[in-house]
Amino acid sequence: MRYIGMPLARREDRDLVTGRARRVADLDIPGTLELAFARSPVPHAVIRGVDVAAALKEEGVAGAWSAADLPYLAARTVPGEEGLPPWPLLATGRVRYPGEAPAVVAAGTRARAEDGAEAVRLNLELLPFTRADAPLAAGAPRLLDDPLAAGAPRLFDDRDNLAAERTFGRPADDVFATAPVVVEAAYREQLLLPTSLEPRAILVDPGREHRLTVWVSHQAQHRLRDALAAALGLDRERIRVIVPATGGAFGAKSQTFPEYLVAALLAVHLGRPVRWCEDRAEAMLAGPRGRGQHQRVRLAADEDGTFLAYELLVDADVGAYPHLGAFVPMMTAAMSTGAYRTPRVHTRVRCVLTNTAPTTSYRGAGRPEAAYALERTVDRLARRLGVDPAELRRRNFIRPGQYPYLTPTGRTYDSGDYAAALDRALAAVGYDELRAEQARRREDGGAPLGVGIATYVERSGGPPDSDEFGSVEACPDGTFIARVGSTSTGQGHFTAFAQVVASVLDVEVDRVRVVEGDTGEVPYGFATFGSRSMQVGGAALWRAAEALVAAARRRCAELLGVGEEDVTYAAGRLMVGGEPGDPEEAPVPNTEAGPLLGLPIGELVARTGPLRADEIVAPPQAFPYGAHVAVVEVDPDLGAVHVRQLVAVDDYGVVVNPAIVAGQGHGSVAQGLGQALYEQAVIGEDGLPHASTLLDYLLPTAADMPPVTLLETVTPNPNTPLGAKGAGEAGCIGIPPAIVNAVCDALDLDHIDMPLTPAAVWAATTGSR
Repeated sequence: MRYIGMPLARREDRDLVTGRARRVADLDIPGTLELAFARSPVPHAVIRGVDVAAALKEEGVAGAWSAADLPYLAARTVPGEEGLPPWPLLATGRVRYPGEAPAVVAAGTRARAEDGAEAVRLNLELLPFTRADAPLAAGAPRLLDDPLAAGAPRLFDDRDNLAAERTFGRPADDVFATAPVVVEAAYREQLLLPTSLEPRAILVDPGREHRLTVWVSHQAQHRLRDALAAALGLDRERIRVIVPATGGAFGAKSQTFPEYLVAALLAVHLGRPVRWCEDRAEAMLAGPRGRGQHQRVRLAADEDGTFLAYELLVDADVGAYPHLGAFVPMMTAAMSTGAYRTPRVHTRVRCVLTNTAPTTSYRGAGRPEAAYALERTVDRLARRLGVDPAELRRRNFIRPGQYPYLTPTGRTYDSGDYAAALDRALAAVGYDELRAEQARRREDGGAPLGVGIATYVERSGGPPDSDEFGSVEACPDGTFIARVGSTSTGQGHFTAFAQVVASVLDVEVDRVRVVEGDTGEVPYGFATFGSRSMQVGGAALWRAAEALVAAARRRCAELLGVGEEDVTYAAGRLMVGGEPGDPEEAPVPNTEAGPLLGLPIGELVARTGPLRADEIVAPPQAFPYGAHVAVVEVDPDLGAVHVRQLVAVDDYGVVVNPAIVAGQGHGSVAQGLGQALYEQAVIGEDGLPHASTLLDYLLPTAADMPPVTLLETVTPNPNTPLGAKGAGEAGCIGIPPAIVNAVCDALDLDHIDMPLTPAAVWAATTGSR
């Protein structure tokens, strides 16, 4: 019985839509104290004093502390990579971004805690702050006084505000000096707010003898457990981390935050459960950011448009503390080659400190930035040469017979047919007809029409050589338990993983129960991010299910006193002799109830004891790809952009559940549309974020979505038994450059920076007249 490719309804949705699913804020643990943080109202200042006396007088407040009040807390920092400067749990000495917390208040309710936090008095001496567009400029305020610790690796540079620097490929100045055609450009990837439905949240119950139970909205429960163990000085076996129903994450819940560690330390200190649930205003002030890059590019080609060299120089804003955000831009560099066989590619990434909240991974995490820089530049080259942008891409694609393909930045692409994806997208959108319509409008008048193309190759599977745990257990009642180290934050794991296991075991999918997101139930796990759950976690479950069948055959042979080679398996039953389904297959002998036509695996477990198979797999990274096309109309007088149609053709390898993947596709397209047209975490002249509510930060709604066509090509992943590649981030990667390309095509402009608000488009059009 095969469930691969079946669009089964998500089994988890009933609890989600009826409200039976429990999130961190819904949990009722008697005696829980709620936390609120007193946060800095300025971007950069010396802390001259933190007075919590007034907060302690507020009704219902159980405690209020600065770092000085909790010496055991002040000595700890957020665990990070060796060589990076420390991120304090509560600000000491200085605040370095708006919303950094010098104090925390605990009370019986969140409202009381907020009253206490507002009563905390902060004595702050203002300092100059860095501007995000010039953090490395001469005289820019320095965020850290002693950035290079003695003996530390030189990951954090001794130059002001430079957190990390790395190059990929090799410089190609010689090629640019002699190439017949060179285009140069500068782009800005604006800061975004990863606005999940549920902001960050954690509840810590210290239990007895410091055996902590932690409920948290997170993507990497085992990583968080280890970070908590290190911060608390506890063995990790004394900490159980559970991820309940989670309202989205998009990569921004994959790390350890100061608030989590403060909550855990206070729970141990007070001997009471402690909860912190971030509200929307808090998230917009001090929550993690995404994107945030300034890019400079050069693309060299010959007279026919064959690419000769590409250079991408990135200054990435990683905020005040270079935690996970210092490594996301490295993925931009690694994936800067895109779908093209460019002989020489050189990428340099500099991660720079600014007086803003730290950045983190956000849906696509480095790959959207890479695709945007390259695909915008390919269109500019097409304009320069007078070549159709689709044809220019075809001339330079890596070809199907060239895989595995080692890129100049060191990635090994596994498989693909990029031209096929582009051709299907162009056929679906009616490309030739659109170009004819565009020509008529330019001749006869009418709203400018633009067609934008973007192709991409992304990386899925997480860091190189990262692994995942999978386990399948047979139960006496004939059901199966599938345990996996991945964590669902809304992706449909409980349905899709059950389909994988049921397909290998050849049993009904309802007989498989999936368990994840609990370190007490799953002994090991890596994480869910970077489109790795099905590719790596699904592969682990596939291997575990195969190992379970092999173990069952061995045990059945021992039970019946026959050779293992004589025992076959099909449809949840073990049989002796013949091949599965052979009409002359012999019944299993020597049963108490007489002959059976196959021994159910559940009965085998009932007779012989527990049966479980564990696997850890680490397949290579995979490289999904696709082609996206946007069709727009623009009102030059108002600057309004009307997206008439979006077509996305993506290749995720083998798709387990098309309905779930389609949902992921629509969601990522919406977020890509948001970056292209609406979203920007604006920092004012005073260094403070403008957005404090969702009235200030525009997100696309259902009413803003244009007609979207999602199509696929299928190139199986050759490195996993399932053949799956990552899915779910494609729209964030391909849609922004496709839309910007389309608007520039409509208006015959070289470039407009995102977001393409009416004001930005109007300014660009009036400047070109």
